[in-house]
Amino acid sequence: MTNAKPRLCRAGAAVLGIRSQRAPTRIVHFGLGNFHRAHQAWYTAHAADAASWGIAAFTGRSPATARELAAQDGLYTLVERGPSADRIEVVTSLVETVDGADIGRLLNLFENAAIALVTITVTEAGYRLLPDGSPDPDDDELAADLTMLRTATATGASLRGLTPTTMLGRLLTGLEARRRQELPALAVVPCDNLPANGRFVQTGALGAARAVSLELHDWAAANASFVSTSVDRITPGVTAEDRQQLNAALDWIDAAPVVTEPFHDWILSGTFPTGRPRWEDAGARYVEDIEPWEQRKLWLLNGAHTLLAFAGLLLGHRTVAEAIADPWLRSAVELLWGDASRQLPTNLDLPAYCAALSERFSNSRIEHRLTQIAQDGTHKLRLRIVPVCVAELDAGRLPAGGALAVAAWVASDAERLADPHRALAALAPALTSSGQAAEFAATVEQGIAQLRSRSAGVA
Repeated sequence: MTNAKPRLCRAGAAVLGIRSQRAPTRIVHFGLGNFHRAHQAWYTAHAADAASWGIAAFTGRSPATARELAAQDGLYTLVERGPSADRIEVVTSLVETVDGADIGRLLNLFENAAIALVTITVTEAGYRLLPDGSPDPDDDELAADLTMLRTATATGASLRGLTPTTMLGRLLTGLEARRRQELPALAVVPCDNLPANGRFVQTGALGAARAVSLELHDWAAANASFVSTSVDRITPGVTAEDRQQLNAALDWIDAAPVVTEPFHDWILSGTFPTGRPRWEDAGARYVEDIEPWEQRKLWLLNGAHTLLAFAGLLLGHRTVAEAIADPWLRSAVELLWGDASRQLPTNLDLPAYCAALSERFSNSRIEHRLTQIAQDGTHKLRLRIVPVCVAELDAGRLPAGGALAVAAWVASDAERLADPHRALAALAPALTSSGQAAEFAATVEQGIAQLRSRSAGVA
């Protein structure tokens, strides 16, 4: 007779020595992915008042993660994978995990006066907003959601028959339910890599709300604050092999573990009208001006990731650790950091931050796959690298690292490679209209030639 390992859950947690009392639900989260569980949920679990702040998290398109975690009462194993050893803990702050399509449960939560926060972790494209933050008029799914909600609002019909599919449609449906109940204000906290994400989401949400009804727009403008954040914790996807190895080592079985790095950072700027957890107990910082911190992370960490993804894949590398170990790519990253550092305030301790990034990237026990980073690569390039290139060109300097990143982007696609100048113009018109446009284009061409030569050697 064998003793099978127990499935991780609250009922059996005490036997395993895990304290897992379920906190009351006060936070609704959109985007039940690995990063949320390594970051915001982890910070909430480590707040001194964690016992008062439970999270109900909704998935995006697939209900799979919600089902896996529901079977574990929201508990999951977090593995902090350092260069030489792991630190393991069970995170208990998720008290409910829900299929995003369950609008009835979403409405129940938004109609609960205790809900004080809505946090969001989606991809940049998941907001379905234009670069200026306004709703994308050509997005058919968002348009369908807004039309559906507008009809229900105009007729006073119940919201419970609605089936919004977009994050913004679901958020506005929840806010309309809260408006109808005349409930207290709340804070909306986007946690992504968009610059000024609070202001960006506020513009989008209020623009979409105006398309639904003036009443919803005015209520949201008065009763929803939008907090800007800078988030940082490298969290790769978890493979079946990762799960198998982890479950072999644990005293329990976990269908949805998360692997992340030891480093974590969270900077927030904004107001919380009905309270928030004491995230500062876990190291979160609150600042008046978040823009320099956002840019430091976006241009140095995320920008380097985008360069490594495009160039590293061309050179046959699989992970960030493999790519940064390539001397040519490390030099390219350092050039990119030089470009960006010239555009950042000097009081952000940039040399130390870059040194820490170099250590983090070199952690080979974190399998941060370049293919994962390369997803939505063109969109990321526009946010993370193009602004630095344009600023350097405006200052009369050639951005050597930025040019290499753009070269890798061009070289990674046959259509772009066939006409690099046209590709540059499509990426950002400013790159082809500045006084140094010709020199920049020539530098990009040189980078393409270097990459093609090196990739040919790999092949």
